[in-house]
Amino acid sequence: MEFRNDAFEQLEARGFLFQTTHLEETKKVLKNGPITFYMGIDPTADNLHIGHFFGLQMARILQDCGHKCIILVGGATALIGDPSGKKDMRKMMSKEEVAHNAEEIKNLLKKFIKFDGDNPAILVDNADWLKPATYIDFLRDVGVHFNVNEMLRNDLYKNRLQQGGLTFMEMGYMLMQGYDFVYLNDKFNCILEIGGSDQWGNILAGVDLSRKMNYLDGNPRPVMMGLTCPLLTNANGVKMGKTEKGTLWVSRDKTSSFDFFQHFVNCLDADVERLLRFFTKIDVQEIKKMCAEDIVKAKKLMAFEVTKLVHGEEEAIRAQETAKKLFESGNINAENMPTQEVELKGEVNILDFLASLEIISSKSEARRLLEQNGIMINNEKKSDMKEMLDMSKGEFVVKKGKKTFLKVIVK
Repeated sequence: MEFRNDAFEQLEARGFLFQTTHLEETKKVLKNGPITFYMGIDPTADNLHIGHFFGLQMARILQDCGHKCIILVGGATALIGDPSGKKDMRKMMSKEEVAHNAEEIKNLLKKFIKFDGDNPAILVDNADWLKPATYIDFLRDVGVHFNVNEMLRNDLYKNRLQQGGLTFMEMGYMLMQGYDFVYLNDKFNCILEIGGSDQWGNILAGVDLSRKMNYLDGNPRPVMMGLTCPLLTNANGVKMGKTEKGTLWVSRDKTSSFDFFQHFVNCLDADVERLLRFFTKIDVQEIKKMCAEDIVKAKKLMAFEVTKLVHGEEEAIRAQETAKKLFESGNINAENMPTQEVELKGEVNILDFLASLEIISSKSEARRLLEQNGIMINNEKKSDMKEMLDMSKGEFVVKKGKKTFLKVIVK
């Protein structure tokens, strides 16, 4: 892969830059590179949400410019739980849950980061080096470099402390993540950590830990740097990625392609330019021109491009066509509704029937909609989760909420 020296300029022009520990040094090494950088994701769920996707876009820009990418899945840190931005301690997860989530996330990452071909990324799990470490050795080698008074002044811990619920276990999170950076530097010569601005305290800890350990053991490490992107918020400062059903996930089995597309179609006009810069490769000047000339057209393009990036072009086209049929025709009926064919026979439980539809992401969503009187089938409101539907009828018209319709043909 041919190296490009404009990674910093691209990140800056597209709005990804928020904080840097060493501004001039970061500019210099990205220009003179290639360098090795890393981004960490804790597997606290078996999926990635739109916030992860935003950070991964920053990683992909660096990778496309020829810099070496390491993605760290925190199989060890997820067992502790990052206190950043939390009022209460995170729910503790079993080792089995974390291991399962880590495997699911590793598969999803391949949609956004290149792990083969030219300049493939490296995938690592901090459980590989943190779990074998003994408690006493870790405290002697790493814990000795952390001053508790300084840690408590950090927003990451200060907010939890004010709630009266900071635990000793949570205090250990910063030590573990800080050591990750040092370990990756020693093993892969990684000199840059990237992440969301909520990770600023943890990133600083890693940078500072490397300096202190370098001074103590005389190990000639280079300057290690951190860079964050802003949190993904809308023009009103509200965190993006929440839908009427909860978190906006990047997997279709949790957030359907249609719901994903509609989330971005319904964004504020003031957010369109930023989202086009974040999630497309369209030239920034062209984006500004499009938004100035026709904001509605630009918004629809943005929704399509983001959906294509996450779910693929076929799903993006389907979501686009569904929206057009439902909301732009002005006359919703069985003829112009989007249609889905299903292979079901005999009598089928209503939950199983609904979960098979592309407009409903899971059986749990189907159950929630029935509880909230949000489902109509053939113009009849449904709420009984034990109801059996006769598939021999051959065709059903399903209405979800106030606006989403689907004609279901049973094969």
